[in-house]
Amino acid sequence: MTLSKSDYMLFLRHPAWLWLKKHQKEKLPAHDENTQAIFDAGHDFEGYAEELFPEAAKLGFSDYNEYVSLPARTTVALNAGVKTILQGRFEAEGITCVFDVLDRVTEDTFDLIEIKSSSKVKPEHEYDLAFQLAVLSKAGIKVRNVAVIHANSEYVREGDIDSNQLTEKTDVTGKVHALFEVTEEQIKKAFDILSQSEMPDISPRFANQLNIPRVQWMSEWMDIYKSLNPDLDPYSIYSLSYPSAEQIGKLEDLGITLLRDIPEEECLRDKQLAQVRTTRENKRILEKEKIKELLDTSQYPLYFFDYETFSSVIPDFDGLSPYKDYPFQYSLHIIDSPGGEARHTEYLHQENSNPMPALLEKLKQDIGDTGTVLTWNMSYEKGCNDRMAHLYPEYKKFLESLNGRIMDLMTPFDKMWFFDKDFFGSASVKYVLPVLCPELSYKELEISDGLASRRTWTQTFLQGKNQEKKEQIVSDLSKYCTLDTFAMVRILEELYNLR
Repeated sequence: MTLSKSDYMLFLRHPAWLWLKKHQKEKLPAHDENTQAIFDAGHDFEGYAEELFPEAAKLGFSDYNEYVSLPARTTVALNAGVKTILQGRFEAEGITCVFDVLDRVTEDTFDLIEIKSSSKVKPEHEYDLAFQLAVLSKAGIKVRNVAVIHANSEYVREGDIDSNQLTEKTDVTGKVHALFEVTEEQIKKAFDILSQSEMPDISPRFANQLNIPRVQWMSEWMDIYKSLNPDLDPYSIYSLSYPSAEQIGKLEDLGITLLRDIPEEECLRDKQLAQVRTTRENKRILEKEKIKELLDTSQYPLYFFDYETFSSVIPDFDGLSPYKDYPFQYSLHIIDSPGGEARHTEYLHQENSNPMPALLEKLKQDIGDTGTVLTWNMSYEKGCNDRMAHLYPEYKKFLESLNGRIMDLMTPFDKMWFFDKDFFGSASVKYVLPVLCPELSYKELEISDGLASRRTWTQTFLQGKNQEKKEQIVSDLSKYCTLDTFAMVRILEELYNLR
């Protein structure tokens, strides 16, 4: 059995992830549309990065037969003296990888370059390249330097995309070589897992065993673990807020299965401790005076405000940069005076053009210049306003004033002045709303999260897709953003009721 680069990276996430892919793939979740959109954006970036090598020979594959023939075609290109090969493949001693760029330095020495659409080199990229280096070494390929080409987050588009400005190149030779021994060891362990006839232990304690920093592998595996154990008690230890793999392992060793039984000294974070206590006592944490002090600082009219944004590694319009969020939509519920009914207004850009000028023009009319502006996680809206103030100086004074009026309605939940066991340690509105206002739900919506909103708007209005259901999409986008702000209206009512 051959171990590919993608197989190896799954093994590093969790050994059982690799086993399931090879033996019971149907038990793993399929890629959703949001994930596919991320892959597509990465593919677009790869195309621009490849422009840095205009004379390269691009091999690649579009079906299984071409994949099988790729090592032979790579060898032919090497023997022909091709300077740079894109998308070739080597296979040796049971391990294989498709590389992004192999750039000839001398007749028999090369630089290995990986293309990643992230804005910087991530630790897992080094492990990815260490595996590739192992394959190339076993295949007899001498590698001088190892590097990653990634997006330059400071690039500002002006006219056609400039590949040289869009990209940055970071040398990781030393870091990758330092992983040589651990990579050899992990490859052997991966083969051991593949040879097993039964699924290995699926406990989350085995996620990210190399402790690679700044990865989401623990939470990703926890979702798979729960799908493999659909009858788990909702208040099991696997619902603990942001647990570490080591923490889960220790609780399992102690024979603890439920949140309420976790000793308080085993809680690593304040929110974990609050979660355990509220679950055990079935009693909320409520600091009414602190909540009252916050609410008493608000001034009418009240504006409940939320942006939906677009973002891409390839900036869509002049003046924009990779991976920065820019609004295309807002929802605004307004209560003019105490006891007043909430009224609603909104903006949704519906053309293939930069949405911000028209959005700002309407927002300035809708939100006025007095009154408290309530958001959920205010740093997000404030960040969007800061970016737009830089892009459109004529609105700078308005946007700075707007930021000065913003109050974060998430604060009581984030600071644990209001904490319910069914928040499961989260201050997200998606967890708070079902507890405080169970009559409202995102589950009924066709578009029910920010990533889906972003993807759908981008595909429909910037890429020209979904035109046969454009009218329905407009309605779905509006319903989602509207619920975001109406949810805040209802949550504020519930907070006022505490007094």
